Amino acid sequence: MAILVLALATRSHAQNPPPAATEEEGRGTQPGQTPLQGGRAPGVHATHRFWDKENNWLFAGVGASRTFDYFSTLNFRRRGRDEVFLTNDLVDDHAAFAAVEAGATGLSVGVSYLFHHYGHHKLERWTSIVHMSATTVGAVRNYSLKTAH
Repeated sequence: MAILVLALATRSHAQNPPPAATEEEGRGTQPGQTPLQGGRAPGVHATHRFWDKENNWLFAGVGASRTFDYFSTLNFRRRGRDEVFLTNDLVDDHAAFAAVEAGATGLSVGVSYLFHHYGHHKLERWTSIVHMSATTVGAVRNYSLKTAH
């Protein structure tokens, strides 16, 4: 008899699982707190983790495009052209210029994180997409210009 009762109880529990966490609890608030006390504005939901697969690929793409820009700018300078956005002295100091490129990559990731934190997930992704596109176009342009000397 006890086995029958245990089997029925287990079956009932499997068909009717306990209620899931409420939306308020899912956002990090404690029961009884308002959503603003939980750290997010009302209606702002974390739809994905920041370091998810898509962001990882986007950040890798930003890093790759900045690396492409680094080498295209060095090639550009070796061919006698002048840098417009930065000083020629900065670009000619390879370590400093690499630090600028790495800093630009880090800034892009930071801006994406701010958008993610405040719930602007489309802008979070588009930050990297626009950054990659603009940097790649600039690097291709550097290779396309004629040699000055």
